[in-house]
Amino acid sequence: MDLRLNSKHEKLLERVRAFLVEHGHRSVPTIPGERPGPRLLAWQKLLLEHGYAGRTVPRDYGGYGAEPDVMEQHLITEEFTRAGVALGIGNQGISMLVPTLLELGTEEQKHAYIPATLRGDLVWCQGYSEPGAGSDLASLQTRGVEDGEDIVVNGQKIWTSTAHEADMIFCLVRTEPDAPKHAGISYLLFSMKSPGVTIRPLKTMTGRAEFNEVFFTDVRVPRHQIVGQRGDGWKVANATLKHERGYLANPGLLTQRYAELTRLLQDEGVDDPVLLDRLMQLQGRVLAQQCHGMRLLTCAERREDPGLAGLITKLQGCEVRHQLAILATDALEESGLLVAGSPHARANGLWQERAMFDLGLIIGGGTAQIQKNIIAERGLGMPREPKAAV
Repeated sequence: MDLRLNSKHEKLLERVRAFLVEHGHRSVPTIPGERPGPRLLAWQKLLLEHGYAGRTVPRDYGGYGAEPDVMEQHLITEEFTRAGVALGIGNQGISMLVPTLLELGTEEQKHAYIPATLRGDLVWCQGYSEPGAGSDLASLQTRGVEDGEDIVVNGQKIWTSTAHEADMIFCLVRTEPDAPKHAGISYLLFSMKSPGVTIRPLKTMTGRAEFNEVFFTDVRVPRHQIVGQRGDGWKVANATLKHERGYLANPGLLTQRYAELTRLLQDEGVDDPVLLDRLMQLQGRVLAQQCHGMRLLTCAERREDPGLAGLITKLQGCEVRHQLAILATDALEESGLLVAGSPHARANGLWQERAMFDLGLIIGGGTAQIQKNIIAERGLGMPREPKAAV
């Protein structure tokens, strides 16, 4: 890709900088596991109007309607990061479901769900993992049986982020039980307020309940709320997983976190050469992730399969994200151990919570070990791990 700025890019930079000067004080960060409040919804609306959120989503579906341009997105992210301004809502619905529906959804589904999701009015959760089907997702056992115009769903999901706050779920259900393991799965959209849906929070080591168990008992889902073809949900699921890897390892978020970490070390007067050396190493990894993100954006713009490049991003990004938080807690010394609410906690225990939450992301969305298997087998063509004899 050509990294030189043309006149269009120069004008965009002027507009972005003017916007940040005028409106940057209205920025509201997203808090994982929490439903967007009025101030965040107002900030998201402003970003949509100016094309700094939903930039390339067609106007018919509530987006800004700009043509894809790798440099434009890079420049917007860079300027927001430099100003310390949040880039709006980046939840599962916006980052994972919206691009999936744009690629594979019907016109009815796009109009019904994308605009409200982009605005933040419609919050989604992801019904993938089950007690016996986590990293081996295709082993899922939640069943869907056709009954007239509906699919009747029974089963259980686990580690369902934001289920307690969500309006809707995109959910994998086995609708053809006699089909091969990776076939016979359907991708359903339905309300979390449907009769028969039960949610039980799971408290994590952060002290909050970002995850949940979800139980389905005779939940009725209209057939028109299947994305793609019935029984072809594995294809749709993998489209979402592709976007999930990018969401969990967002280069823009890493850049913002690195800038926050740098300011923290400056404010704390850190001059320990060991800590500063770790900061420099992380700077190199963040810069590498930025360049890698541009590589993936270029592939997406050209509609090319990124291959191995697309497989490594989640593993690398989540590890760097956790290491940024660990360096912050180390630099804060004793106060880095204090949680929110403690009178001596820095930033109300934000970095300590991030260190624990980000450790969970190395496990969530496919563990680091599973990611390495995927990279080896699918990306490098290495033989599959032999299965032990039963």
